[in-house]
Amino acid sequence: MAEPLEELERRIDGLRTEVRRAAMSGDPARARELRAGLRRAERTWDEALAAMTTPTPEPDPVRPAGSLLPIRDQVHRALTLLGVPSAPKLIVAVHSAFFGGEMAGARLTSLRRDEERSFRSSPHARPYYLCSALTADRLVPARGLLAVSTWPMPRRVIGPLSARVDFLLAAIGLSEQVDRMSEPPLPALSLLWRFATNIPGAAESFDAIKPARVADAARAELAIHHEADQAHREVAATRARTQLDEIHQLFGSALKVVSRATTKN
Repeated sequence: MAEPLEELERRIDGLRTEVRRAAMSGDPARARELRAGLRRAERTWDEALAAMTTPTPEPDPVRPAGSLLPIRDQVHRALTLLGVPSAPKLIVAVHSAFFGGEMAGARLTSLRRDEERSFRSSPHARPYYLCSALTADRLVPARGLLAVSTWPMPRRVIGPLSARVDFLLAAIGLSEQVDRMSEPPLPALSLLWRFATNIPGAAESFDAIKPARVADAARAELAIHHEADQAHREVAATRARTQLDEIHQLFGSALKVVSRATTKN
């Protein structure tokens, strides 16, 4: 039986942590062994994602393109490709570039609230929920960022370095997806170019863009920020698990507004 994507992602995250620990402890043999396991897990993840993104038959011309899946499934598919909390504008762009059809961006505004209501009424009735990314300092919803409930808590926390780290991780995910396509469509290449222009050394021109080069440039910069960002996220995730109940771990806590009159008393 195929291992679910979410379980694979958790295993990959764990292996990355173990590789780093083995390298820092001066155990190269163990690090090599773990890296081999990590590469196998990443290949399995690539194959599973490729299976998910296999083109579907052309929709009935009477129906608008992109209407065959519910909006939440369209968003989940785009977020799975990106692998990081993302803004509606990027989710719409990814869906259009890689899956085709139109996604109504305005509908994403109320989607998170609908998901929260669904979870409150019937917890765990669905295999996943579209939830909030949480700010690392206050554990409130990060404005405009959607995530997937099955992702590990640290991935759903946004710290000071997380915006750049997630941008680089998304660039790597998009690069790998484009690289798997025998004939990438122009919208997918254009989206990858938009990422590449913000990564030093990723590409010199649109005509010369190469997914592997974009991914390598993103990984080179990611190595600078990733460890510090991950440490910050882990601390915030531990606080969230300690301080928040399950609903607020997914959808964030509410900020309490204290009036000036109250503070003076």
